Amino acid sequence: MLTEKDIDGFQNELEISRYLNGKKIRQLNPNFLDLITELYGNLDLELRIHTKIDYTKKKFDMIIEIDKKIKRISIKKGICNSVHVEGISSFIHFLIDSGVSKEVVVAYLKYHYADGTTNGTGKERKPIEEYKKQNPCDINLINQEMNTIYVLNRAINRFLLQGKNSNIKIDAILYGTKDDFLWITSSDIINIIISKMNMESTSVHFGPLFCQPLTRCLNHNPKLERKRFLVQIKWYSIFDDIIEYKNKQIMQRK
Repeated sequence: MLTEKDIDGFQNELEISRYLNGKKIRQLNPNFLDLITELYGNLDLELRIHTKIDYTKKKFDMIIEIDKKIKRISIKKGICNSVHVEGISSFIHFLIDSGVSKEVVVAYLKYHYADGTTNGTGKERKPIEEYKKQNPCDINLINQEMNTIYVLNRAINRFLLQGKNSNIKIDAILYGTKDDFLWITSSDIINIIISKMNMESTSVHFGPLFCQPLTRCLNHNPKLERKRFLVQIKWYSIFDDIIEYKNKQIMQRK
């Protein structure tokens, strides 16, 4: 079932796509003109833009085509942005394939369920703040192995750029609405995430991307129970991180 947030997100994507579709480059407002120039370089301003929304649950939401050249855009807005969700089983396989040790895989499963087990069958479920206070060494160990260059690059590709079932990558993230937005390219995304690999946190994270179950379901609500077995990746600080990165780029040009 779609939430109000989902519907609002789809509406935002449609508004951005409708603004761009059919326009000539010269008709764009300055912010969109900068975005198109960043993605395509200098083009004939008389060229027309064609867009469409992608509904196949890939990492990109909108396809832009100009002069037969295609760019793929992920669109985000609001706070507490969820950038990836997948089943716990495939996530654990991803960790193993990335060279994460068995000790850390077990530690992550205990963190994920916080019920004393590695499979979610424990009867007593702890609030995450309580679990973190009792197990700081385990969480530090998890974060040490997850925040290496090799694991982070694989995580960036899986969670943000390409996904786990696609061979097509996004070209940029657009954060905001058609009237007020920021953007970062795929290379910017990599630079931002890697630059924060050493950040300190009491939560499990890949750089600024935080890892958690879709719900902890502390009250054993049967309607939410299945969501305990899904891993969610959130980029809480996406707006601040983009602003910080853009400001650094400006200062470097001076």
